[in-house]
Amino acid sequence: MPKVTFNNKSNTFFTALKAEVEQYFRQQKIKKTGNWKLYIKTGVLIPSAIGLYISLLLFPIPSLLALLLCAVLGFVLASVGFNVMHDACHGSYSSKKWVNETFGYSLNALGGNAFIWKFKHNIIHHTYTNVDGMDDDIAKSPLMRQCDTQKWVPAHRFQHIYVVLVYAISTFAWVFMMDFTKYFKHRICSTPLQKMGFREHFIFWLSKALYVFFYILIPVYSCHCFPVSTCC
Repeated sequence: MPKVTFNNKSNTFFTALKAEVEQYFRQQKIKKTGNWKLYIKTGVLIPSAIGLYISLLLFPIPSLLALLLCAVLGFVLASVGFNVMHDACHGSYSSKKWVNETFGYSLNALGGNAFIWKFKHNIIHHTYTNVDGMDDDIAKSPLMRQCDTQKWVPAHRFQHIYVVLVYAISTFAWVFMMDFTKYFKHRICSTPLQKMGFREHFIFWLSKALYVFFYILIPVYSCHCFPVSTCC
C-alpha cells in the first residue's frame, strides 16, 4: 500500500485539541500522571499475581480449584498489562522517568517487550490508528478480518464465535512469534523499528529466557514433583 503521510504544516486541530486538554487538567486540578487510585491498583494487582503464582506452584490444590486460580491469575496478569504497564509505557504512570521505565518492564515480566511495545503502540498505533497496513493492532491474520480493506473468506462469517479461542492463544503468539518477527525483521508492518541499543537487545533476550524459565520450566517441574490433587 502507498505510504500514509500527514500534512503538519497547518496543524490547527492538534494545537486546539492539546490546548483544550491542558485547560481541562488545570480546571479540574488533576495531574496528568497517576494518582492514588492507580497506585492502589498496582499494590493489589502485582502482589496478587505473585501470590497466586507461588500458591499454584507450592501448595497441593484440588484440580478444579487450581484451574479456577489459573484463570484468576490470567485475569490479574492481563489487568497488570491494561493498567500498570500501559500507563507506565505511556510515561503517564508517574512524573519520574525511572518509575515509568521500571513499571513499564512489567510487560517484559508478562513475556512481551516494553521497547517494541512503546514503538508499536505509542508511535505507530496512535499515529495511524486503524489504518490497514500501518497499525499492527489490526494486522492481517489468516484467522481474523479486522477491517473492510482486508480480504474476506467464508470462515470470517464465524470469527465472532471462534475469536474466544484465538484470544486464548494470543499471548503465546505474541511472546513466541510476533515479538521475534518484529525483532528480526527490524520493522512493524511497513514501518522500520527504532534502532535498539545493546541494553535493549540484552533485555529482550533475558526477559524471553526468564519467561520460559518462570512460566514453562518451573511449572512443569513443579507439577512433576508436586502433582495437583485430583480431589474436588
